[in-house]
Amino acid sequence: MTDRAKTARENMAEHKGNCAQSVITAFAEELGLKKDIAYNLAQAFGGGMHIGSTCGAVTGAYMALGLANPPDNKDPKKHGEQFGAMVAEFNRRFKEKYGDLNCTDLLGYNLTVPEEAAKAREKGVFAEKCSGFVTDAAKIVEDLLNKS
Repeated sequence: MTDRAKTARENMAEHKGNCAQSVITAFAEELGLKKDIAYNLAQAFGGGMHIGSTCGAVTGAYMALGLANPPDNKDPKKHGEQFGAMVAEFNRRFKEKYGDLNCTDLLGYNLTVPEEAAKAREKGVFAEKCSGFVTDAAKIVEDLLNKS
């Protein structure tokens, strides 16, 4: 396991943040963003943006990829295409491993329904599943950054 993947997993396990916060803070300082700012920035992205949509580990990964690949003002179209391809590759790998990018589908619980969120907590779903999501999201990001 890479150091950043380990950090992301530990952040999740130690309840230091939601999935998005756990991933982005594992990369933040190295990419020029203070950890506390990254943590604050990503707070709305946990639980699939609090609506069960795109998984926080995925959106945290997108933030890290974006920080590592700032837009090229000289050729924004080419940059956009290259960055889009990198995000598509992240999506492909994450979906290959987990089958989806959507928080509700990944967890099997709709976190916007209080009873389902409580049941997910009671059954330890976050510790069981989310730690894997953040670990693998960080691994994929690290691999993509090493290739770019």
